[in-house]
Amino acid sequence: MSENNAPFYITTAISYPNGRPHIGHAYEAIATDVMARFERARGRDVRLTTGTDEHGLKMYQTARDQGRATIELADEMSGYFREMYGKLNISFDHFMRTSDPAHHAASQALWRAMEANGDLYLDRYEGWYSVRDEAFYDESELVQGEGEAKLSPQGTPVEWTVEESWFFRLSAYQDRLLALYNENPDFIRPESRRNEVMRFVEGGLKDLSVSRTSFDWGVPVPDSPGHVMYVWVDALTTYMSALGFPDQDGEWGQFWPADIHMIGKDIVRFHAVYWPAFLMSAKLPLPKQVFGHGFLLNRGEKMSKSLGNVVDPMELAERFGVDALRYYLLREVSFGQDGSYSAEAIVRTANADLANSFGNLAQRSLSMIFKNLDGNLSADHAPAQADSDLLADLAAMATERLPREFEQLAFSVGIEDWIRAVFACNQYVDTQAPWALRKTDPDRMRAVLMTLFQAVRTLAIAIRPVVPAAADKLLDQMGIAENARDFAALADADWFANLAASGFTVGQPVPVFPRLELPEGEGEA
Repeated sequence: MSENNAPFYITTAISYPNGRPHIGHAYEAIATDVMARFERARGRDVRLTTGTDEHGLKMYQTARDQGRATIELADEMSGYFREMYGKLNISFDHFMRTSDPAHHAASQALWRAMEANGDLYLDRYEGWYSVRDEAFYDESELVQGEGEAKLSPQGTPVEWTVEESWFFRLSAYQDRLLALYNENPDFIRPESRRNEVMRFVEGGLKDLSVSRTSFDWGVPVPDSPGHVMYVWVDALTTYMSALGFPDQDGEWGQFWPADIHMIGKDIVRFHAVYWPAFLMSAKLPLPKQVFGHGFLLNRGEKMSKSLGNVVDPMELAERFGVDALRYYLLREVSFGQDGSYSAEAIVRTANADLANSFGNLAQRSLSMIFKNLDGNLSADHAPAQADSDLLADLAAMATERLPREFEQLAFSVGIEDWIRAVFACNQYVDTQAPWALRKTDPDRMRAVLMTLFQAVRTLAIAIRPVVPAAADKLLDQMGIAENARDFAALADADWFANLAASGFTVGQPVPVFPRLELPEGEGEA
């Protein structure tokens, strides 16, 4: 049980659905879900928000080019994201669409609060705009493309835009933002992202154009006919509208401010500069942390349609299994840095860790109890030192070491500690050799198998936030109640004696981590 029982609120980025979800969306959703499940397992009341950011010029142009109504495109594309979250077992509490009327009302409430503070004014915008990024860029930020073409820092096309616009006095918040970063170093993580943002803000902030008049697909600006909000104003508001903002009596009053905004490193500026400035203007609490994770690369290459290496996460989940994919992405990628993946790497890691190490440990431990003890559990043996040492190390891993790393979003480090505990259990099996003890010392065999039963249960609960479906299938076979699979349950000294006394017997176990095969034609890179 966590010492911190305060409500916990975590969000993914609000995905822009002008295309189908890719593996980067899946990676972020999985990491966010693991954190949400981890905090629930520690006893905290958790809310996880995700959704789709459906406004802006990009969506309008895509729908126009397809000869469709924009809302029709938004309905279809948003559905693909919801489908992906379901497939990947993402335990979201709110899936918010920015086209929802309740979201429009929340965005307008934020706008009015900024206006009441004197931070909005009407003027004429002239400058460079990237439709693909939905972002404004200063001349000094542009890079040279082919010929005379100018590109954004992300390499996307920009166009010169001239129109009447409402502006937000971002320049007035430069000193307050720098003070925020200095006084709260964990507001932006990892440190490399914090340093980038600080350099940007120190370079000087210009007022931000926050409305458009060249299209009408967006949240209408209050009392300003013909203007719709700049897409990032209403997209960021999703984190509050999902909780019922501005209703203080609902979830917003209970869960805001957010504990973590989990986002890609390419949109840190919007979340770590614009968003806190908007909230400061509206006199609202700031989120506690913005974490900009790295990109996921296909065999070390950034994914692009031109290279033909864009992978559908639904296809990966179908081929390799949802839990195997979830485990691989958090085990092999140091969260916060760029990481690489490939089909053979997924197969290799899932087989080595889940099938061969943990899966085999669980299967043979439960099988020996089923075959040699008729599935009966007993708690009337005196543990040897080796038994006590193993269980004590597992308890420290599950209640101290792994939680400490997960708290810091160091998922790969926490999982590495978990797999070392699995290896220790397999070493214990080989050393104790319960199959030999069956003839020479049946009582000692029983003690070893009871130790292994307890060890497998600890390992399953510890890794459950990462592989929830497989862990639950295993815990089902072990008779562990659904309400006894959290970190508080690990502290229950009487659970094993109570389970043994209940008359529960272990049946013929069913493997929960099947070995994967590399698809034919795919070999090592």
